[in-house]
Amino acid sequence: MTRVRHNDYGVLSPPAIGDWKPELSVSVVIPAYDCQEALERTVSALAAQTYPAGLVEIVVADDGSTPPVELADARVVRVRDGWGRGAARQTGQLAATGEVIHWLDSDMILAPDHLEAHMRWHHLIDHAVVIGDTRFVSAPGEEGTQSEYTRKTLDSTRMLKDAGTGAYLLHTGASSSVRAELLRAAGGVDATLNMAEDTELGYRLAQAGAVFVPDPQARAWHVGPSTVMLREKEVHRHNWSYLGDLIPDLRWLRGHPRRHWRVPYVQVVVSATTYEETRASVDAALAGTLPDAAVTLVGAWGKLTGGRRSSLDDPLLDLRLLHNLYAHEPRVVFAESEPVSVTPTPFLLRLPAGWVLGADTLAGLVRLADDDLLGLVCLALAEDADGVVAARLERTAAFARAARFEGAADDLVDELFGALWVEGGEYGLSTVEEAGPLTGDPAKWRALAAHRQAEIKELRATADRLAAEVERLSVPQDEEDPARGPLSSLIRHLRSAG
Repeated sequence: MTRVRHNDYGVLSPPAIGDWKPELSVSVVIPAYDCQEALERTVSALAAQTYPAGLVEIVVADDGSTPPVELADARVVRVRDGWGRGAARQTGQLAATGEVIHWLDSDMILAPDHLEAHMRWHHLIDHAVVIGDTRFVSAPGEEGTQSEYTRKTLDSTRMLKDAGTGAYLLHTGASSSVRAELLRAAGGVDATLNMAEDTELGYRLAQAGAVFVPDPQARAWHVGPSTVMLREKEVHRHNWSYLGDLIPDLRWLRGHPRRHWRVPYVQVVVSATTYEETRASVDAALAGTLPDAAVTLVGAWGKLTGGRRSSLDDPLLDLRLLHNLYAHEPRVVFAESEPVSVTPTPFLLRLPAGWVLGADTLAGLVRLADDDLLGLVCLALAEDADGVVAARLERTAAFARAARFEGAADDLVDELFGALWVEGGEYGLSTVEEAGPLTGDPAKWRALAAHRQAEIKELRATADRLAAEVERLSVPQDEEDPARGPLSSLIRHLRSAG
């Protein structure tokens, strides 16, 4: 199976339509609500597909239509648990038997080779999410146009090859497909969402290691405008109230400095040792400038019982004190063993107890990882008889994709996303003895101020380089007064920054 770095699926070579042998079965899942006429047209188009009919099943999830949906050429299942698009999609995919799940809206018209175009990618890799080329028309038979958002996204990202971690934002339920195994590994569809369920699912598929492939040959036409086209501001107002909690990657939705969020941005994993050094590590992780961090505290918590014991001579005293300390802290969870993954949280930091994060450490490490879309950042802390003591920032999506191949996980992550070693001290990590006291919000402001000062220093260096270049070339910026030309003005502005 070919390995795709980041989202650059250009290394894959799909066969020409009509020039290959399909083997995988596909379930086309269509959520439906009071749309009998449109459904009949969509199902009719599915009957004319070039993909072998023996490998196709059609599952319509009827979300309480009145009268109920009736179709001779599809299996209709009724939504019993909840209501809305999320519940309907989840009901449909749970009833599906195909190796691939192909989402389709009820008001779609498909080109005859639509399914075949999708399916050839799934025969190449088992972690593709294929996005069809959907055009919007007012009536059947028109050529139609892409949504402006889709067009701009594809144009600016080389058809998502350069989209990096944001490729999932183009995921849509109108016409997309995914292996059933990958869908279920990601947790299926959130049945509580009636809108934005496709974006939220796309995010979780990305954390599961998916590669997003838009295929212009998977042609389809959506009859009528989408809800976003008609009521964009209202849709965003509605959806962002949910997505801020569920997709930490959407940083602009998390501007609040102290809020707790359902899905953290970074999960810090610390294995409990002594009370003092473990507390220092956990408290520092919760006090940094990255507000949506959480901690998994690993220890033998199951051994703590409520039976009679000596309060001061309890052999499990340190564990008990740590449990007492964080029992009511919502950002700390207790675990018996280190998690393999923290999905859907995008980053996991494995931190040895006794090592303390600086106020801006997590924010700085995430910036470092995102600059080059790194899958792993290792931080050298010290060296002992057992080797190098290190902390590790792991990108969830990178390790999920690496797990699909045979080989050492770190080597595969390096190949698929990139890996880097740095000195922990450069990013503010220190021992308990070296660390200063936590001072709450002032520490956050000091870290932010330091970051601003670094930006100012860089701007001044740029101004100096520009000034030197002007002097070297001796090119007047203004015939009457060279010192008052536009370039000189820019240099003076940069020098005065801060």
